[in-house]
Amino acid sequence: MKRSRVSNPRGHDGIRIAAWLCVCSLTVFSLILLGGAVRLTGSGLSMVDWRPFTGLLPPLSNAEWLEAFERYRQFPEFRKVNYGMDLAGFKFIFLMEYAHRVLARLAGMVFLIPFLCFLLMRKIDAALIPRLWGLFVLGAVQGVIGWYMVKSGLVDNPAVSQYRLTLHLLVAVVIYAYMIRLITGLLSPVRPVSAPGRVDRFGTVSIVFVLVMIASGGMMAGTHAGFIFNTFPTMGGEWIPGQLLALEPVWLNLSENPVAIQFVHRVLALAVAVIVILYSHAVYRRNRGIDRLMSLLMIVMLASQLTLGIAALVNVVPTALGVAHQAGAMLLLTSVLIARYYRCPVLPRA
Repeated sequence: MKRSRVSNPRGHDGIRIAAWLCVCSLTVFSLILLGGAVRLTGSGLSMVDWRPFTGLLPPLSNAEWLEAFERYRQFPEFRKVNYGMDLAGFKFIFLMEYAHRVLARLAGMVFLIPFLCFLLMRKIDAALIPRLWGLFVLGAVQGVIGWYMVKSGLVDNPAVSQYRLTLHLLVAVVIYAYMIRLITGLLSPVRPVSAPGRVDRFGTVSIVFVLVMIASGGMMAGTHAGFIFNTFPTMGGEWIPGQLLALEPVWLNLSENPVAIQFVHRVLALAVAVIVILYSHAVYRRNRGIDRLMSLLMIVMLASQLTLGIAALVNVVPTALGVAHQAGAMLLLTSVLIARYYRCPVLPRA
């Protein structure tokens, strides 16, 4: 029976495609972390226009810097928040946001150029092509969402919408997660594709919970909820804070009340810990060498993430710890994804 070019993951084409997607996923991973740093340093509204096909160079002369600074001074963030900022301070926040936008474009090129080359050389299995096009389209949509997010802060209230920020974060995470799924599937052992068993379904539930926790982290960032109740395990000496349901209607607290948002994030972290531990135990009981390794990796990533989260909270979210906490969430998601899909090929076996 004739095999397609990448249906055997040990073939050179499959390995090359997996390696390319590894580079793409690392770029997206870096982009997510840089986005967190941009948020924590308050740099996201420093570039007040969007030029997706131009503007690759930052201001180079002093006159160009002064012109960019003057544009920024016309917007509410300068007038209401950063009114004492000088040119040196503006250069820092501008270059943070500039690096984020340039890396986003680089991520697009790192994906698109090799993809087109693989297509022209007919190195990609037909079943994989639509999935890769879907990733590219989602990446393009993500760029539009990014500007949609920034625009929410270029108004009278110079604060990015927590809803748009969370959407922007989640789309980036979904792009990354699907890349990891494709890489894992391309490199999975050759075996017949079977229906997911109970452990696999448990893995899917674990992935969903980690994604929900990451979304909750986006809401934390968007409402600055990490800068209140910087104690652990209680919230200001209380297990259930008094302001938990301060807003009416009650459901509004989940997205507008920083106290409730932090409380929910803590509860989700506990839920994720329980679920990942149980899933890790189920994987370990398969009693294969690779399963035991994946089980251990998930526990290590979970412990690291919880430790980083607590450290970031009690230290009032310094930039380095905040970014490390975000990295921990991504690495935990990666470990669960690999454990769930490393025996699930993305292409049919011949």
